[in-house]
Amino acid sequence: MKQAVWDKFCARFNIVESCVPLFAVDSSGDVQEKFIGKNLKSVLVRSADCDAMILSVTDLLVEDWTSSGANQFDGMLYMMGWTEAGKFVPLYIGKTETIGKGLGNLSANITNLHRDRSKFARWGDNYQYHIGDLSACVLSGHDESKKARKYQSWAKCLFVDGTLKLRQPVYFWATAWDKSQVGVWEEFGPTSLAFLEYLLIGVAGGISPSLLNREGLSR
Repeated sequence: MKQAVWDKFCARFNIVESCVPLFAVDSSGDVQEKFIGKNLKSVLVRSADCDAMILSVTDLLVEDWTSSGANQFDGMLYMMGWTEAGKFVPLYIGKTETIGKGLGNLSANITNLHRDRSKFARWGDNYQYHIGDLSACVLSGHDESKKARKYQSWAKCLFVDGTLKLRQPVYFWATAWDKSQVGVWEEFGPTSLAFLEYLLIGVAGGISPSLLNREGLSR
């Protein structure tokens, strides 16, 4: 039942066809790294296609909030996963909301992304963001205090131990979520992004033993 519900949602949004590689890899298949900041911190490199997808979605969110006044979109829904036998196998599901923690302000996670990749819609190079924290667990030169247990689990799942080689190609998908859209459980009708995230995690938890989400699941 959950697999059928998941597959129908993926088909509706063409996730298998439109997902892109999460990481940039070299000719040997290792994920590339770069050095940033005054201290030349080493971080994993997202693929150009991943960056382009995030920028395309967040540009739409910013335009919706600043210019049109429609407030049509709640934010960005994103997924990380593998593809197997023509299906998208979820590894992590999350969201980046348009509205920040202040009084209706535009979220800092989606502003100035063409110039600043530190936050980058939750996929930024800084610590406390996905790429920055994963890099701390995969690459050398990071303080032990930055190696969060959550991202140690990511590293173990995605990478061959002690290397920059992926166990299998990792894909990324994102879309701007229109609050009038029907979610994964069609019986609920139009679904907010915040509710959809938990619904998707609940469904994905029943079909993907490698799912890395912790919130929204019984353990």
